[in-house]
Amino acid sequence: MTDIKDLTNPDTLVDINDISVNKDLPKPERIKEYIRQIKNPYCFKCGNFVVTAKYSDKGLSIEDCLQSIIV
Repeated sequence: MTDIKDLTNPDTLVDINDISVNKDLPKPERIKEYIRQIKNPYCFKCGNFVVTAKYSDKGLSIEDCLQSIIV
């Protein structure tokens, strides 16, 4: 079982700059591949920064945000 500390420990987070998804794949496959590589789409690194996704009643959904990254 994954320890919650490992999910937010910067040393164990995936850097989004290291993610590469084949844009020729169908959209559902691109999403699966992104999730497979990033491991935790709600908490990851971008260079030296830790990015944490949070829900809000307003603004874009997580699906919209992910689509803008991988489309």
